[in-house]
Amino acid sequence: MALKLACAFATSESSHEHARIAEELGYERAWFYDSPALYPDVWVQLCRAADRTKRISLGTGVLVPHLRHPMVTAAAIATLVSAAGQDRVVVGIGSGFTARVSMGQRPLTWRFVAEYMVALRGLLRGEDVEWEGAMTRMLQWDGYGAKRPIDVPFVVAAGGPKGAAIAKELGQGVFGVFEPQAGFDWSVVLLFGTVLDKGESPDSARAMAAAGHGGSVLLHYFLEHHMLDQIPGGEVWAHAYDNVPANKRHLAMHDGHLVGVNAQDAPYITGDLLARNNMSMSRDAWRERLAALEAKGATEVAFQPAGPDIPRELEAFAKMMQG
Repeated sequence: MALKLACAFATSESSHEHARIAEELGYERAWFYDSPALYPDVWVQLCRAADRTKRISLGTGVLVPHLRHPMVTAAAIATLVSAAGQDRVVVGIGSGFTARVSMGQRPLTWRFVAEYMVALRGLLRGEDVEWEGAMTRMLQWDGYGAKRPIDVPFVVAAGGPKGAAIAKELGQGVFGVFEPQAGFDWSVVLLFGTVLDKGESPDSARAMAAAGHGGSVLLHYFLEHHMLDQIPGGEVWAHAYDNVPANKRHLAMHDGHLVGVNAQDAPYITGDLLARNNMSMSRDAWRERLAALEAKGATEVAFQPAGPDIPRELEAFAKMMQG
């Protein structure tokens, strides 16, 4: 299996320690989520991880342009480059599906994402860049930021043709969820779930705690894409939020997002749901799933652990993938 082994973290106060563990287990890259309504600041945690690790690549999975002026992001990238070294830094960027929806906003337009990427990469090269009608440039002297030009790879989180086009034009790769984007030399697939112990049932307490977050994400994904009829009980689940005021429903739905299962979702997250959607599986089933993803064009899998024992999840997934 030629797939690169990566992990992704719902960025927590312990993510820097989990990145250290992942490095020891052979993971090649650690992606950190950028959703400030849900997790600590991504750049602070990445720099903490840089201080605890020596080899593993570190990146945003993925940063959201509207949260920061491009100069702020350029300075953050420069800080991480100073801490980890340029060859260990990668920047994932997207339209902000989770980060924006969790704050009651729609994802950004791909035109804005492209404009932001052009400005950001220009700043990192040390160029004069126009943004919001004014010229700007990174002015940090030696000792106050990494020297320009700063050349780090960009991966674009794209689920459709517009995002894929931006990835091909401005990025070095693409970042997807559940399935890969074909046609890229670098195609990352984000996966949720757990590797079952021998003889363990998908509805065991341990498996549910470790993989349940993936079931919630699946329900939310099908809701956003108007496909709840494809999930048994999906329409009934959506009505569980009817008692929440419409202007606050996004807050309730994102409570515990990618960390655990909230009270509204819990009755609908079952071992059967997780098993049927390739999240709670045996070692052999996982390897079959990864082989299928590789055949579809995936070059890297980013496994996101959750639950009370993240080191166990990281170790089990690494051992499964490494054979």
